[in-house]
Amino acid sequence: MAKPAARARAPAKTRTVCLSHKEDADGISAAALIREAFGGSTVLVDYPGQMEALAEISADPALRRLFICDLGLSKKNQDAFVEALRALRKRRVQVTYIDHHDIAPAVRRRIEAAGVRMVHSTGECASVLVYQTFSRRLSEHARFVAACAAITDYMEDRPGGARLLRTYDRQFALVSATVLTYNIVSRQKDPDYLQDIVAALAASRYPHDIDGAYEQARLGAAKLAEVMSSVRRNLKRMKNLGYVETTDSGAGGAVNFALGLSGKDVGVAFRRRTSHGTCAVSVRGSKACRVHLGRLVNSLSTELGGSGGGHSKACGALVPEPKIRVFLRELNRRLD
Repeated sequence: MAKPAARARAPAKTRTVCLSHKEDADGISAAALIREAFGGSTVLVDYPGQMEALAEISADPALRRLFICDLGLSKKNQDAFVEALRALRKRRVQVTYIDHHDIAPAVRRRIEAAGVRMVHSTGECASVLVYQTFSRRLSEHARFVAACAAITDYMEDRPGGARLLRTYDRQFALVSATVLTYNIVSRQKDPDYLQDIVAALAASRYPHDIDGAYEQARLGAAKLAEVMSSVRRNLKRMKNLGYVETTDSGAGGAVNFALGLSGKDVGVAFRRRTSHGTCAVSVRGSKACRVHLGRLVNSLSTELGGSGGGHSKACGALVPEPKIRVFLRELNRRLD
């Protein structure tokens, strides 16, 4: 596969940049759709690197247009995020923020008051929102990319995602979405490879056209089978949740097993990031869970000196390592 010009950082004197989430297919797909529609460079980040990347992009005097996709806010960073966007608008940089995570109404009003174009809905994944907003600039293949993103974000039953998915054979879309996800999750430490995926999708290539994609997916599936066995051995239960500490995978790879195997309405998985002094936490809720987990985790993690947030039944957090047991106990208590 040909290497794209853009890498993990925006090159100097770039007029159009897309800053997007790197950890799942929705963020990668949203970046690919922006690339197809507007060209420019792509910067892929995780949540801890979000504000640093935004500052670096903003320092480019040649910047004229910025898209920010699939990067939700927490109480810890929302004020700095708004101020950064306001500063860009004062320089007459066009800023478009496309996201589907829960956001406080007051923060949304501040972003819009700064002159930022905001495309926000918790009812569709970010890639579907990108497609709906810029469909006239996108190819037919972009529909498929957005449909796959909706599947991977468990939002293929929402009106926009369902409408896109009806165009395609369901099994083909499911296997494509799965291959895409396994390749993204397993190559998080390889920014060049993630950029290659963005370039491939933007060039109307299917996941199965990416060199080695199916072999990577096979290895990913084998790894998840091992993770499932590990979760079964190490799972612990509280009154309202099941949790597991994982050392052989990211928390996101273990949390669904923690939810399913615990028999509880909430599952939690965490992994210690000792070099950073934090724990990366993933939280999932069943359909029976009546608490908005994203809001709860946002508040709780901020109280403990961390950050977090997300959707009503899927969210994550960074919690100071000494506070992880407090986080688990307090989360269990508040779920009452």
